[in-house]
Amino acid sequence: MRRLLFLLPIILFALLISFLGWRLILIARGDTPDLVPSVMINKPAPEFDLPSLLADKPGLSSKNLQGKVTVINFFASWCVPCRAEHPLLAALKNKGVVLAGIAYKNKRVEAVEWLSKMGDPYNRIALDAEGRTAIDFGVYGVPETYVVDKQGIIRFKQTGPLTPEIVADELLPLLKELNQ
Repeated sequence: MRRLLFLLPIILFALLISFLGWRLILIARGDTPDLVPSVMINKPAPEFDLPSLLADKPGLSSKNLQGKVTVINFFASWCVPCRAEHPLLAALKNKGVVLAGIAYKNKRVEAVEWLSKMGDPYNRIALDAEGRTAIDFGVYGVPETYVVDKQGIIRFKQTGPLTPEIVADELLPLLKELNQ
């Protein structure tokens, strides 16, 4: 009986490892039920009007999204993954992408300081201090990036930081298609 009690934790641990290994295999095959798709895809961007974060750049409103394809990036100065994706945003701007930034639940001073250190890749930049606009977009956390088409319809959402692969394989082809 004691021997069985001794083996019980080992058996439970082996079962746990087996389950986790199986889940990794399923995830590699594309089975990710924990990833919730955005309900906003193919729907109009919510109505909003946010003040500018910087004195020398305009803020952002839903009216600014009409007539041009726009990439909207929700970020925060306190967000470590935002720092990692920031060079990719600068590269997008250099390719002529219309890029709007929304500082999410940030203090103005901290966001301005962060942009002065990291660089400002945005054509328009706004402050969503209370996070209301982010909630309306369905933001889970920062960073999140959206593509809004010329009619103001959300066509893409990236939860988490952009990566070179996501930019090359998903974002740039979509932007090319939407800009035709």
